[in-house]
Amino acid sequence: MFLPINNLWSGFGEPKSWEYLQATSMETPWLEGSDSRVEVRINSKNSLLSSSLPAPPLFQQLLHQDSLCCQCGVPIPPNPANMCVGCLRAQVDITEGIPKQGTVHFCKQCERYLQPPGTWIQCALESRELLALCLKKLRASLSKVRLIDAGFIWTEPHSKRLKLKLTVQKEVINGAVLQQVFVVEYIVQSQMCEDCHRIEAKDFWKAVVQVRQKTVHKKTFFYLEQLILKHRLHQNTLRIKEIHDGLDFYYSSKQHAQKMVDFLQCTVPSRSKSSQRLISHDIHSNVYNYKSTFSVEIVPICKDNVVCLSPKLAQSLGNMSQICVCIRVTSTIHLIDPRTLQIAEIDGNTYWRHPFNSLFHPKQLEEFIIMDINRVHEKKKGAGAGARSNKHTLAEAWVRKTSELDTDHQYFCCTHLGHILNPGDLVLGFDLANCNLNDEFANKMNPQHIPDVVLIKKSYDRSKRQRRRNWKLKELERDREATDTDDERQYQDFLEDLEEDENIRKNVNIYRNADIPVESDTDDDGAPRISLAEMLEDLHISQDATGGEGAEMLTE
Repeated sequence: MFLPINNLWSGFGEPKSWEYLQATSMETPWLEGSDSRVEVRINSKNSLLSSSLPAPPLFQQLLHQDSLCCQCGVPIPPNPANMCVGCLRAQVDITEGIPKQGTVHFCKQCERYLQPPGTWIQCALESRELLALCLKKLRASLSKVRLIDAGFIWTEPHSKRLKLKLTVQKEVINGAVLQQVFVVEYIVQSQMCEDCHRIEAKDFWKAVVQVRQKTVHKKTFFYLEQLILKHRLHQNTLRIKEIHDGLDFYYSSKQHAQKMVDFLQCTVPSRSKSSQRLISHDIHSNVYNYKSTFSVEIVPICKDNVVCLSPKLAQSLGNMSQICVCIRVTSTIHLIDPRTLQIAEIDGNTYWRHPFNSLFHPKQLEEFIIMDINRVHEKKKGAGAGARSNKHTLAEAWVRKTSELDTDHQYFCCTHLGHILNPGDLVLGFDLANCNLNDEFANKMNPQHIPDVVLIKKSYDRSKRQRRRNWKLKELERDREATDTDDERQYQDFLEDLEEDENIRKNVNIYRNADIPVESDTDDDGAPRISLAEMLEDLHISQDATGGEGAEMLTE
């Protein structure tokens, strides 16, 4: 800081030296310094004289004294512009050139925002992605200032307005830094994206995934539907069409179809092949337009099927019996030997190298009653035998058909359901003693190695289970064929499988049904049930998120 000396000569060293400086100077001496030291500079007739001396008390007072604003005269701390903040903002507007209004395009169908020039992105209200999208529209004008802070100002969801509160800084007069806060308002305009345009044109598609399973029962498809919903792979589909033996997924791009095929191959044992058909091409620009078709075939094995393995495959799985029960189908086929509790998993590649089929149709299940049952605690493990199941109990049972209660004919069998069966219980199974097996491998087996009866699952009162079922599942929106009673029965079988198998339940989103009250545990008849801890709340948000007048706003 520079100050004229004038009457501050007292206190600066010897007076003679100051008289000499005053006499030889052509101009008024000036002081430069801080609280502790001061430097005197005088333009003499011949040269510039300077001297560093202790700062006098009066100089310290002047150094800390407020100065007056050059515009309004208000006392202010000294600053390079010599103006107060109000006058400085009146003189300089650092937000000049930054637009205070803008436009954002929003697609109502897919709920995405347009990011110029042609990208549509998914953004939630007041999210980081939406904030970045709005700031990119101001990128050119914000390059002249320094952005300090940015955030949203709350607006009504149905107001079609987005307000941003921005804080910027800029260096103005004589190096002074000015900070200013202002609001930019965006108007949300509706515009349909290209993908939604193609969806509205009903028959437009570029790729289709045809999922097929050559079996009567649809348990695998019901399970696959829940996996697709959980992972949200149906969002990119243009249309889903239900066929009598599978589903067709239509897509606007080949990449989305390939993603679905990769998901199916990781989820269920299957194989796929692809083809494409030329629609049009431009010989001048070398542009070709194809329609791609992906065919995915799922193994024709479902849960609770009785299968007969080839001798070579049974030997490779640890010398297990050829007659096995499928207890689960996930990314592999899970089999169990009801005579030894030996388990095995077969992936898709192994199945297609050694294919096998189901011996019975689900409608051929018969009801048996347990006459007597003895649990086998220890059984000698054969040479080269594989792992055994720890969740099942081996038992020997005498059963009788409920349709033959007037006779004394009973059947002896080994079962893996010893942990849930007791004398007098009803159980569903297949009768192998009184049927004609039309299977390549079963016809070559020794008849002594074929069991008379294979028990599948315990039977409960279905009507009572349906009445007390206080949960539900979501379904894919698709073009359905005419549904019959058999489809409904198969769907109820799938729901019962979810209640009985915890491993399958982990991969499915189960929602609580508030319309059905929760029954007490005293009403339990032993049937498996899903606990409330495993259920999700099914949230339904109306169009007006704030509700009616005086209603509380919905929050997450």
